[in-house]
Amino acid sequence: MQKIGIFYGSDSSNTQHICQKVAKELGNAETFDVAKASKEEFMSFDNLILATPTYGSGDLQDDWESFLGALSEEDFAGKVIAFIGVGDQDTYSDTFCNGVSYLYHKAAKAKRIGQTANEGYYFDDTEALVDGKLVGLLLDEDNQSDLSDERISKWVTQIRGEFV
Repeated sequence: MQKIGIFYGSDSSNTQHICQKVAKELGNAETFDVAKASKEEFMSFDNLILATPTYGSGDLQDDWESFLGALSEEDFAGKVIAFIGVGDQDTYSDTFCNGVSYLYHKAAKAKRIGQTANEGYYFDDTEALVDGKLVGLLLDEDNQSDLSDERISKWVTQIRGEFV
């Protein structure tokens, strides 16, 4: 398996810490903060994990908005991509992890992997639910942080064999 590039946006550092845990568990990954990353770094990976928190009423994290603007849908073609969303399903139960849906839809030309079941969550609505599955690993560090390590471990086991 080729090296995996983990690109994240993070204001409060929750998403950054989650990505560091995922990288450590994968063992063959490098993390990049999209606030400092370049398109060239992104393009150098065939295997990617894209991670973002959700802000406000379902908004994408600001650094991701800028970074995504530099990428075309064609830039995702031929890549294998998994997704991580971080949100608060209590306070924002009607927009839980909506931010990751922006990444998921932008990467429509990629092979998108890592979908998960939504059992164990209690949100009312999310744009990150597609065809009855969550688009990736969704974590709530505010209300279910005690479940994060186990969810990360299971998800990494799931996606490890799907990368090229």
